Amino acid sequence: MHDHDHHTHGTSAIDANENATHDHVFLGAQHDRNARRTWAVIAITATMMVVEIAAGTFYGSMALLADGWHMSTHAAALLITALSYRYAKRHARNSRFTFGTGKLGDLAGFGSAVVLGVVALLIGWESLVRLANPVGIDFGQATVVAVIGLVVNLGCAALLSEGHGHHHGHAHDHHHGTDNNLRAAYLHVLADALTSVLAIAALLAGRAYGWLWLDPLIGIVGALVIARWSWGLLTDAGAVLVDYLPEDEDLPAQIREAIEGEGERVTDLHVWQLGPGHHGAIIAVRAKAPRQLSEYRERLAHLGELSHVTIEIEPV
Repeated sequence: MHDHDHHTHGTSAIDANENATHDHVFLGAQHDRNARRTWAVIAITATMMVVEIAAGTFYGSMALLADGWHMSTHAAALLITALSYRYAKRHARNSRFTFGTGKLGDLAGFGSAVVLGVVALLIGWESLVRLANPVGIDFGQATVVAVIGLVVNLGCAALLSEGHGHHHGHAHDHHHGTDNNLRAAYLHVLADALTSVLAIAALLAGRAYGWLWLDPLIGIVGALVIARWSWGLLTDAGAVLVDYLPEDEDLPAQIREAIEGEGERVTDLHVWQLGPGHHGAIIAVRAKAPRQLSEYRERLAHLGELSHVTIEIEPV
């Protein structure tokens, strides 16, 4: 005996007989808002990029030019986030995506994490080269550019931080609601802000004491921190892509607790993430006296993150 049903947050399970066809839209609750904010950040970044490149060319400033071109790679990385939001929304009801497009954000987040890792490697390499061969720095000009970059990036981070599943929050909330696509954009902006803060510190100390070696040394520290963020995002987004549930994920235990009763046992259980805040489950139940399918669905109704459930009942 098989049953298949789909229900959304805050509603009880829908009877399969009453709703023979249903959509598979498993996008995050804040999908549209996050997409709008990402485009706003891209607009701000692109504007800064054009201003810095133009000013750098006009004033012959290498610091402005370098930061301007760095901003262009930053904007390109953010485009991955924005375009994946658009694609996921456009194809949300495309039946060729068996379980919807909710995981596209994790795929984009994984790609952005790779870009972030490459950025960390480039910063680290450039810092090592400068450590071996010190380059003269125009401290005043470079400090102004770093301060401008910091202000812009902090503003962008504020736009992207709200609703971004904080990595150090409660494990249950983190794994169930995190939008890895938005988290990727947030980390790109945060990485830029971090490099600006470290650059300002290094430039001020370098200007005061003439320590040319401090700038590349702090660059290496920044590269290591960004690499750590990249690795965290890679592992979290990658886990979703290969249907791996974190060890502290308690949804399988909650399902067993809700279903199992006197003479009933869950013999096979598969739980995976369909999108931010959405999980799917395939449950095989062995029962001495099988109950109505609607009763089993009712037992699971309080698990709001269960958005797609298939139940198989095997009488003993």
